[in-house]
Amino acid sequence: MKLLDKVVIITGSSMGIGEAIAEKFLIEGAKVVLNSRSQSRVDETVKRFIDQGFKSVIGIGADVSTESGAEKLVQGAVSSFGTVNILINNAGINRIAPSYELKVDEYKRVLDTNLAGYFITSKAVGNYFKDNNGGVIINIGSIFGQVFTGGRAAYSSTKSGLKGLTNVLAVEWAPDNIRVNQVAPGYIKTNLDELDQSDGGYSDEDIIRRTPMRRYGTAEEVANATAFLASDEASYITGTVITVDGGWTAFGGWS
Repeated sequence: MKLLDKVVIITGSSMGIGEAIAEKFLIEGAKVVLNSRSQSRVDETVKRFIDQGFKSVIGIGADVSTESGAEKLVQGAVSSFGTVNILINNAGINRIAPSYELKVDEYKRVLDTNLAGYFITSKAVGNYFKDNNGGVIINIGSIFGQVFTGGRAAYSSTKSGLKGLTNVLAVEWAPDNIRVNQVAPGYIKTNLDELDQSDGGYSDEDIIRRTPMRRYGTAEEVANATAFLASDEASYITGTVITVDGGWTAFGGWS
């Protein structure tokens, strides 16, 4: 129970990696604020957790690419649980397309959600942390902020930029007892990956063959790394990236 009674906001947590992080934090004793743009969707996820016996969980529908949405999350968490201790920026979208064909409005939409939204929510929660003895922010990035392939101009722009944002906030906010880190997943088997396969033209076998550990990662493995960074066990860690990719970015071979 290394996160006992800690209050955590997790954006984009109605499914996939965000939902797995929420479950891990609930198991570790945290009080969890789930989030999705859709109130009905996040309510369904809250119900699943309550049906499993978890009680300290609420859901707030809010668009975290807007200042009003971010403030709604902070106010809702404080109203329900009395404080906020941890923010997990996880909300994200993708658009895989050749750069010649990628529409500018699609590019901007990915940036608004995956990068500007992380800054907006971090700022809202960071201001609360500054006045309330600090806290922890963890940004969920991607290996595509470190290695690159075609068709991901929008996504890689956001994930590369996220490393810079993470480091700047870590340095700037450390005197206020705010730690800021990033978890960068590789290929994780989620619903989003299923959608990416149809646009990206790759198969499970392609990923397994290319990954040194010869398998996909799981959302639970990403959640484990996130919980570590959120805990007091990581009390002297800020401005860093933990890559959860089965060796993908370390591999320099031919097959």
